[in-house]
Order: sequence, then C-alpha cells, then structure tokens
Amino acid sequence: MKKTCASLALVMVLAACGAETEKTETVTILTHDSFGITEEQIAVFEEETGYELITIAPGDGGVLVNQLILNKDNPQADGVYGLDTFIVGTVLEEDLLDPYTSGNLPDSATDLVVDESLTPIDQGEVCINVDTAWFEENGIAEPETLEDLREPQYAELLALIDPVSSSPGFAFLAATVAEYGDDWEEYWTDLFAGGARIASGWSDAYYADFSGADGNGPYPLVLSYSSSPAAAPDTDYLPSTCVRQVEYAGVVSNAANPEGAQAFIDFMLTEDVQASIPNTMYMYPVDDSVALPEEWQESASLSGDPIIVDPGTIDRGGWLEAFTELR
Repeated sequence: MKKTCASLALVMVLAACGAETEKTETVTILTHDSFGITEEQIAVFEEETGYELITIAPGDGGVLVNQLILNKDNPQADGVYGLDTFIVGTVLEEDLLDPYTSGNLPDSATDLVVDESLTPIDQGEVCINVDTAWFEENGIAEPETLEDLREPQYAELLALIDPVSSSPGFAFLAATVAEYGDDWEEYWTDLFAGGARIASGWSDAYYADFSGADGNGPYPLVLSYSSSPAAAPDTDYLPSTCVRQVEYAGVVSNAANPEGAQAFIDFMLTEDVQASIPNTMYMYPVDDSVALPEEWQESASLSGDPIIVDPGTIDRGGWLEAFTELR
C-alpha cells in the first residue's frame, strides 16, 4: 500500500513537471484599438514562434504612449504597435523602447525609419477628401491645394477634426505648420473666419458632416484619409493636401519577453500580414512589393508626394495650446 501511494505521488509530480515544461510562453502586445490581424494569422504566429499572443488595446496612439509612461518601471506589455509619426517624439524623449531593427524590414521601408527602436509596419496619408458629385452638380470647381482651402468659398464647405482629440486632426495641424511655418496660425484664422467646421472626431466629420460617402451632411470637403475613396464612390482626395502618417512597432524597455516582441515585429512584416493590412486596418503596407487590393489601385493609391513632417520638430503641447487659443 505504501509503495502504491509513493508511486502515485511520483507520477503526479512528474506529470506536474511535464505540464510546466510544456506550458506556452506568452507575448503581450500593446496596440491601438484599430489593430487587426486574422485568427488564421494569429494561429500561424503562435505555431511558428511557440508564443501565445495576447493583445491589449486601450485606445488610440496617444493612449498607448500614456500607458507606456505610466508603466515604465513595471511594463504590462512586451511590445507595442500603433505609435505614429506624430507621437513617436514623446516615446523617444521618454526612452520607452529598446533598440531593435527587424531583419524582415523591406528596402521600401528604410526611408521611413526614424530611430533604431521604431520599426515601420504600415503607413497612410491624412488628406482632404472631396465629394466630387457635389461639386459637379453645383458647377463649382474643386479646390486643389491647402492655399485654396483658406478662401471663404471653400472654407465654408470644409469639415475638419479637432487636433486636441483626434489623431488625423493633429496630423493635419502638423501639416499646416510644416507648410506655413510661423504663419500657420494665420492660416487657421482664415479657415475659422471662412466658416470651416471642427468636429470632435473622424466619425463625426466623415459620417455626419460630409456630404459624400454614407453621410448626408452639408460639407463636401472633409478631413479623412487617402484610402477612404476606396469604399466611397463619387469621392476623391486632394493629393497636395496629404500628410504621411507611419505606424511603428517596438520592444518595450524592461519587458519580460523581449524576444517574443521581436518575433511579433518580424511577423508583422511578413508578406501575408503586409498584404492583409489594407483590409484589416485600412492602411498601406510598408512593403511596396505587396500588391494593393484592386479597388485601392483604382481610387485610393498613395499620393506619391505627401507633406513630410519630421517627428523631431513636433511641439505637440505648444501647437495645441496655440490652436486652442485661436478657436
């Protein structure tokens, strides 16, 4: 009886040890709330790497930065995805990421690299979109440039987005600073005087204020993305108003599983994931060898000559304070 009990105890110990050694290690990624890869892709990642993928999506890119700062001494994630051009300056200032450059980085993405701790994953362009049908029906020529928009005849038709509360809103603000320098406040003064509308967020501007797409609003010009016309017939975007927005991933400093975060970044640059980005996240891949969906090729390809904002020149707090005083 004693021998039987001892044998059972030994079996239970060995079983417990075996279960422990077979336990899958997790990798936790902090993402913005628009992140998306398919269940099939997740399964491939987990099978190829041996890591169980856990994602945390607390909000937009600004929220991600706040989370990283708040948990700097005790990080809750191993990696982060969704830090864009207009907030990475804060990430670098706060030293929130470890250096890592993926071996999967395509040649077409090398000019998007701003620091060795930030790997470009996807890109987009924030642009003024136009309801082409409205302008045709009303016999009015469409505007073409940022300068055109400050004219009262176009400013009164324009729905913009608050840069204080919106990522595309801040991207457009940064574009006007890049284009007009010290005169950017005068530019915005003209927009306001002409009757430009400021919505609190993208959804309000695009679906409530805009006359095109699914909206029935009074504004045939709206701030959106170069990709938006792919899903909205009779709309287009104004190429000269586009500003580039790149989204980056990185390895969180002091992470429990930095190797897992590196594996995730590598995976996001694989051909299959890059090809799915337009459909899953409505952005463009950084790998230009990957073909865009047909409808994107027809009406929503990248502008080719966007306004480029250097993240190192962004004075987020100062610009937002000045903008608030203008309103």
